[in-house]
Amino acid sequence: MNALGEAIGELCKVMLPIPDELFPGNPRSETAICTLSSMGLLREIRDSGLLDQVAVAGRLLSENKGIDSMLNHLYENKGIRTVIVCGKEVWGHRAGHSLFKLHRHGTGPDGKIISSASPDPFLRVPDDTITHFRDNVTLVDMVGEADLGKITAALHQ
Repeated sequence: MNALGEAIGELCKVMLPIPDELFPGNPRSETAICTLSSMGLLREIRDSGLLDQVAVAGRLLSENKGIDSMLNHLYENKGIRTVIVCGKEVWGHRAGHSLFKLHRHGTGPDGKIISSASPDPFLRVPDDTITHFRDNVTLVDMVGEADLGKITAALHQ
């Protein structure tokens, strides 16, 4: 991430604080749910009892630090084999887009997600963390979907 991006990120933390929201669920589940920017959907999942069926539910707001954090979590919790990516894409950052590009193409030698159209798609996680994600995790593309019934149905496919 460039210096300007870092400065803007720090300014946003002060002016528009968004709490980290990650809700643990069933540690025996191999599935996680990522709601992208749909915070209401994430809270709906938390309150629905769906956490009994998934390992964790969280959101993803940025194409760099957010993906780094997600990949670290998946690396530390290797039992998670599937991530359902749903909810509204993050305007401007296109974090979901970058996540799928990373899964398909990886990163270049500079840490940039190959083929990403996001403004700052540079990762800092180690290569083995990216390799684990690409080789061991399946992404289910439900970007744009906010219907809890349809998301729940995807768990059983």
